[in-house]
Amino acid sequence: MKLLLIETSTALTSVALADGGKVVFYKDDDASRNQSALTAPFIKEALDSQSITAKELDAVCVSMGPGSYTGLRVGVSSAKGLCFGAGKPLIAVGTLDCLVWEAIGSGKALDCKYIVPMIDARRMEVYTAVFTPDGRRTTEVAPSIIDENSFADILADAAAAGQKVLFIGDAAEKCSKVITSPAAVFAQQNPTARGLLAPAIKKFEASEFENVAYFEPFYLKDFVATVSRKKLF
Repeated sequence: MKLLLIETSTALTSVALADGGKVVFYKDDDASRNQSALTAPFIKEALDSQSITAKELDAVCVSMGPGSYTGLRVGVSSAKGLCFGAGKPLIAVGTLDCLVWEAIGSGKALDCKYIVPMIDARRMEVYTAVFTPDGRRTTEVAPSIIDENSFADILADAAAAGQKVLFIGDAAEKCSKVITSPAAVFAQQNPTARGLLAPAIKKFEASEFENVAYFEPFYLKDFVATVSRKKLF
């Protein structure tokens, strides 16, 4: 099983190629925050690394959101283009699921009763949901304003059991300043293409594919255009 994995939902652009359930190529970049310029070259480099073409893939998997509007558009458009051109199925995995499986795979979720992935939505707002340590989501994905009372119920539940709640994502650091429970642990990181692999394999084996023609990213909130404050003249 050869899977191409694309993650562009946050500031980090990453592409991975997996063969037989293992990542054989991985590359990322967060310096330029320019998914539109990086994604296609990374994909080409991934395929060239194994001397294959898109037609030799079994499927293409993309992180579907929530996250950056522009980043999601770039990733999904790239994935759909490959699937159209090569006639391959499209797999979509939620960005929060990606973070959860990254935590599970890295061992960061050990001794945790809950995993709470967080995508930064500016100020003290995040896109989030609650997951169990085996990757099962127990709440709806939703925007949430974080304060000192956020997640008090699961933090108390975890503390009573002598366990922790792992908050992981690119919003973890800012939330650590207001969520001060001793049961809370924080891991500041962007989702990466590696985190897509486990859920992508599950979806591939279950033939859970998207309609390539009609699939759209999961933005969660409508895009709001703003006027630049930079003076052009």
